[in-house]
Amino acid sequence: MLKLGHRPVRDKRMTTHLMLAARAFGASGALYTGVRAPSVEEKVMKVCSEWGGAFSVEYVEDWLGTIKTWKQRGRVIHLTMYGLPLQRVIPLIREDPLDKLVIVGGAKVPGVVYDLADWNVAVTSQPHSEVSALAVFLHVFFEGREFEKVFEGARLRVVPQERGKRVEKASQAV
Repeated sequence: MLKLGHRPVRDKRMTTHLMLAARAFGASGALYTGVRAPSVEEKVMKVCSEWGGAFSVEYVEDWLGTIKTWKQRGRVIHLTMYGLPLQRVIPLIREDPLDKLVIVGGAKVPGVVYDLADWNVAVTSQPHSEVSALAVFLHVFFEGREFEKVFEGARLRVVPQERGKRVEKASQAV
């Protein structure tokens, strides 16, 4: 996943939430551009340390170069309300065997991103957050299998129950 244009004042929590959603819904890592935010990186990596799973976070200065480099080995999916409906293009995206880079942007996305994307995908054609777009996209892409994902190396696990909250050290979890 690539988040374009992180802005610390506006996006501190949004970028953190975006990365945590990416991780929880099955992405292998997050790249972000704009202003570097070590505190965001640290928070996400702390969650990975406690809750497990292999997930990387990387700041990139050259977003355009990153996209062009990715296209040499994989496909680019841009989530935008102006794209083709998710339900129409998801079979094509799933069938493609190459690695995927999913791009989201909070601020105005440069037109070149639309041109470079293999798919411009709309998760509804209404305004909403990049976090919700990414979560819905990944859920549909993985066909719900992300709900069964096991996060290796977890120190903590939630024990599901009808009421209340129960978190245990991973070695004790049921």
